[in-house]
Amino acid sequence: MQMLPQWLYPWVSSIVLGAQITLLILGAWLLRALFGRLVRRTSTRHGLPPEFTFVVLLAGKIVIYGAAMLLVLDRLGVSATVLWTAFTGFAAVAAVAFFAAWSVLSNIFCSFLIFVTGIVRLHDHIEVVENGQTAGLRGQVIDINLIYTTVQEHSADGSGSTLKFPNSMFFQRITRTWPGEPPAPVVAPTGAGAASQPPSGGATP
Repeated sequence: MQMLPQWLYPWVSSIVLGAQITLLILGAWLLRALFGRLVRRTSTRHGLPPEFTFVVLLAGKIVIYGAAMLLVLDRLGVSATVLWTAFTGFAAVAAVAFFAAWSVLSNIFCSFLIFVTGIVRLHDHIEVVENGQTAGLRGQVIDINLIYTTVQEHSADGSGSTLKFPNSMFFQRITRTWPGEPPAPVVAPTGAGAASQPPSGGATP
């Protein structure tokens, strides 16, 4: 008993192939939509910057659609050896680019850690020091992006200069924070006036 018309049998393989490719593309689109919803929800919950969300969404889209394209090529009869050669070549180029841009990528990753761990937040008064004994650079955090954290410097002369710290620095140095305004920095006296001052506790002639 024939289930299909006779004229349709030569097209069965093409119809099945087209259905498989359509399902692969539809599955990739659904997976990308679910991934995007998850990333946006996580970004809203943790207050991640829009730039970081954009980079994660773009990377996810490239990986998902790239995998779907390889599966489609496999269904179209492209040799697995050719696909593997192309994949390894792409992976080698990506690895070289990764190591070449390691400092930039580390700062991007550290920006994510800053927002997740809360080690530094907007409007915090901070001081970045080499160790816990010597004074370091201090100021108020006014901006955090993917690469730098911008700090409004606390200076005695009121110059209002800004400092840009690479995000990775906060995981390599000690960071001191204050709940409110920090104490004013001590400015050592300079010039002739400083030289003429008697030493502490000494007798004047």
